[in-house]
Amino acid sequence: MGKSEEITLGIRNIRLPAVLSRGPNAIEGIGSAMDLLGDLGRGLIICDKITYNIAGRRVEQLLNEKGMKILVYSIPAANGKVLDRAKGLIFKHGAEIAVGVGGGRPIDIAKKSSFDSGIPFVSVPTAPSHDGIGSARASIRLDGINTSMAAHPPAVIVADTTILSNAPYRLIASGCGDVISNITAVRDWEIGRDENGEGFSEYAAELSRLSAKLLIRHASEIPEKTGNSTRVVVDALITSGIAMAVADSSRPASGAEHKFSHSLDRIVERPALHGEQCALGSIVTAYLQGGDWEMLRDVMETIGIPTTASALGLKREEVIRALMEAKDIRPERYTILGKGLTCQEAEEALKHVGIID
Repeated sequence: MGKSEEITLGIRNIRLPAVLSRGPNAIEGIGSAMDLLGDLGRGLIICDKITYNIAGRRVEQLLNEKGMKILVYSIPAANGKVLDRAKGLIFKHGAEIAVGVGGGRPIDIAKKSSFDSGIPFVSVPTAPSHDGIGSARASIRLDGINTSMAAHPPAVIVADTTILSNAPYRLIASGCGDVISNITAVRDWEIGRDENGEGFSEYAAELSRLSAKLLIRHASEIPEKTGNSTRVVVDALITSGIAMAVADSSRPASGAEHKFSHSLDRIVERPALHGEQCALGSIVTAYLQGGDWEMLRDVMETIGIPTTASALGLKREEVIRALMEAKDIRPERYTILGKGLTCQEAEEALKHVGIID
């Protein structure tokens, strides 16, 4: 790491996952994995109706069998009301740990409620749909807008590749899109460093790139949904989360492409999956950055990630507007978008990369 980067970031405490249990039927060892955290007596499982049937019920059985008193909260959404309810249950039950079982929303609620309550949490992903399974950020819907909030990384990640391999392929592909977009996110971070003197961690940046390159290298294997390809996806997602923990920021994995995705969330009545939108945004962002957008597009297509607006059910005018207004998402975070694009500039960029006709 260069001297300037070291001085810019300063001294910080970094929290990383303490235990990673990964492999076929890893869920069966959740009790012994949690034993490494100490003698825990009470816990709250946060899931939804679907993920309870996939893995939550088994987690409940296993933890009850080891003598813990477990309360289950099946959530309907990931919003402020649900978050407050989760924190209330942690307090009322005297939970010493929260266990998030799901693809996204239950893990985000478990992550944030445990963080606010001062207890650790365990991440049990049922679908590798985004890098939040191991990150220190939680996406909670507040006032109708998905809001990225500070939290903490999981103390334990239980990545059961048997369960994850059986997830709908669209969710797996979405997770890949989220991680591959790290390529443009890191480049935007470098631009922020060079143009605005923004704090930068070369270590975090390289970890983020590594996670993306891992998926790019194995792109042709991922659609096969084998045990090995699932491990590759999980490793990439966790590495991306670690990169954010090292940086103490989502910056290594969130640039203009994520602004574009969040902008779509505000505009579109039924947005596509987060990773799908980030992948789309990464293609046009790479073009604006002068990067190899064609390589990114080809990798997305190999994996099976949609690379056009119409394939995601998005209207032409919606993606143009989203790219124009992306600058308004976290305006303090400098990206290649600068002060924004005109309607003509946005339309020409999107047409050039084939996102719209």
